[in-house]
Amino acid sequence: MSPKFFDPQTLARIRSFRLRAGRLAEGLASGMHRSRRKGTSIEFAEHREYAPGDDLRYVDWKAYARTDRLFVKQYEDETNLFVWIALDASRSMAYRHPDSPLTKFEYGQCLAASLAWLALQKQDSVSATTFDSRVRMHVRPGSSGSHWNQIVDALDASPTDEKTSLAPALHDAAERMGRRGLVVAIGDFFDDLEATLAGLKQLRARRHRVAILHVLDPAELEFPFDVPTLFRDLELSGETQVDPVSLRAAYREEIDRFRRELAEAARHWGMEYYLMTTTEPIDGALAQFLARHERLST
Repeated sequence: MSPKFFDPQTLARIRSFRLRAGRLAEGLASGMHRSRRKGTSIEFAEHREYAPGDDLRYVDWKAYARTDRLFVKQYEDETNLFVWIALDASRSMAYRHPDSPLTKFEYGQCLAASLAWLALQKQDSVSATTFDSRVRMHVRPGSSGSHWNQIVDALDASPTDEKTSLAPALHDAAERMGRRGLVVAIGDFFDDLEATLAGLKQLRARRHRVAILHVLDPAELEFPFDVPTLFRDLELSGETQVDPVSLRAAYREEIDRFRRELAEAARHWGMEYYLMTTTEPIDGALAQFLARHERLST
């Protein structure tokens, strides 16, 4: 795939998100082959591990006799996935350091649009949501060729003036999800960690797979400021004049702790965690996610 389609610097020169999304789809189409359509079939496709509540009629007892583990047979028409993409549209996602090409929200938009396009090429059913302290826009699941345009329309917005409150937004959205699938949550996750994990664990309790795409500006990790600076809290609207040099070590320690705790808690609860920065080419970020996700799916 040509880097010109996925480089954040190139994408930043395209002001319209719809045009950015079209450029990303063009790049994905040029670099990936369309998967064959599974459609409706009674052909055996694969096994997956048994989960409480699965229909016992589909347990492969011969496999159990060989391995002493319970597996369920899946057929071709059952292997299509339901993918729900949830994008944080809260105030803090509007941040962009002057050296960064895209805001966190713009980068998240590109990730969401690309993942939706890829899923639809596999004939998966895709739903998309934007949220802050509540659901802002929601696109019902669909797998038609025109469904991607509906998702792009929903994503084509600016960050709201609200702070992040992930738990109630996820609770609201989870009520709309009628079948199990893969939930991809994209955001900076600048919220109370326990509340955030409570919302994500609710999805796991409903037996969804959950992937966290943690999007940060490199400056939020490195804290490169070296002169007295006025910092504005985008979530709480406060302002503080500080000497960043004296705070750098403590800040880095705190952001590392926050990121580590989120990652460790996510993995403890069986979720996937990926750190992505807004200067990273979109294809590289996607490759990191998709490669590991495929390994965990097999």
